[in-house]
Amino acid sequence: MIEIVIKKYLDGHLSVPSFFEHEINMPKEFVILEKTRGAKKNHAKTATFAFQSYSTSMQKAAELNEKLKQVIENMVELNEISGIHLNSDYNFTDTETKKYRYQAVFDINYF
Repeated sequence: MIEIVIKKYLDGHLSVPSFFEHEINMPKEFVILEKTRGAKKNHAKTATFAFQSYSTSMQKAAELNEKLKQVIENMVELNEISGIHLNSDYNFTDTETKKYRYQAVFDINYF
């Protein structure tokens, strides 16, 4: 599963943990990853992933987002990944929980 490949890479290259979903006791800084779309054409797979960078301030969330984007772009070194394209990234502060976060959306081609 491409989700597992990406999570393992993030956990090995970021200074904060990554999760697929929120847990009861989350750290102050972390990343949530979610596959939002998948497709396959001519045996080539593609998926859209949303990565949410959480931190204690808007600036720190933005800085974590920048680090995350660099790590994601470097994933192209993996044999399973054939292309990575930044779709968008933006402030995505959670107004319900009042938690600072940024979201980066990537289209990832993989085998």
